[in-house]
Amino acid sequence: MKPKIVVVGSSNTDMIVNVPRIPHPGETVLGGEFTTAAGGKGANQAVAAARAGGDVTLIACVGGDMFGQRAVEGFARDGIHVEYVARSGCRPSGVALIFVSAEGQNSIAVASGANALLSPADVRRAAGAFEGASALLMQLETPLSTVAEAARVARRQGVAVILNPAPAQELPGELLRRVSILTPNESEASALSGITVRDEASAAKAAAKLRQRGAGAVIVTLGARGAFVADAQTGQLVGGFRVKPVDTTAAGDVFNGALAVALGEGRSLLEAARFANAAAAISVTRRGAQPSAPTRREIERLLKTGRAS
Repeated sequence: MKPKIVVVGSSNTDMIVNVPRIPHPGETVLGGEFTTAAGGKGANQAVAAARAGGDVTLIACVGGDMFGQRAVEGFARDGIHVEYVARSGCRPSGVALIFVSAEGQNSIAVASGANALLSPADVRRAAGAFEGASALLMQLETPLSTVAEAARVARRQGVAVILNPAPAQELPGELLRRVSILTPNESEASALSGITVRDEASAAKAAAKLRQRGAGAVIVTLGARGAFVADAQTGQLVGGFRVKPVDTTAAGDVFNGALAVALGEGRSLLEAARFANAAAAISVTRRGAQPSAPTRREIERLLKTGRAS
């Protein structure tokens, strides 16, 4: 059976401009191609988990507009359960404005829209979705009170809580103590721990501090270098896969979605991190957020051959 994954989070429409380089403040850079793609960290992670082999339910809020309708239709095409995706009549759907450089790096600004309306009450109404789930996967593009309530509901039902703390903000100790696995990237780990993460050694120090604050395990994602995994038993780098990056926009989201599925299938934390590294590596070779999420077959091919295509 597919592992049952609940995702609580955001849904956006990404508006993307490819540019030679990311503009500095006050600077105009003439760009190339403009595209739109389905995005939002919660939705990205839900799609990534579904394509990696999970049975996914998304708890989210979209606007009663064209963007929201298209988003829900896209979730359904990926087999995601959408009965707990609320529709707001008073806020537009979330939108992200994204610059992507020639090197594949990105800069993102988000207008939250209906994402800001996702409430603790919405989570409580969806409590049935947590029954039999192997993991709850969340981010921080929806209200922190909603994230905290979802963590409470999950832990009451014995469901592991995976929190991707993005965008980074101060996390209350009560929430951290309910987090089974915290998955910051370098900048997020630096902001949350107060330790500047530059390499494996500093990632280990940041992870140790975050575990001391209450997180059960910490995985610091390090881009092409892979991910540093720390729990009570281990602290080691799980190496990444060498690919030519085109767009890194949703790499972290794809990592988290694949990680949740691998753990739900009973893999160890180290094995799950390698599976997630493979999924993320494939995603950076493609443009767009949800369009970049790979299928299970593609992930397994990279794990077997070491080649993304």
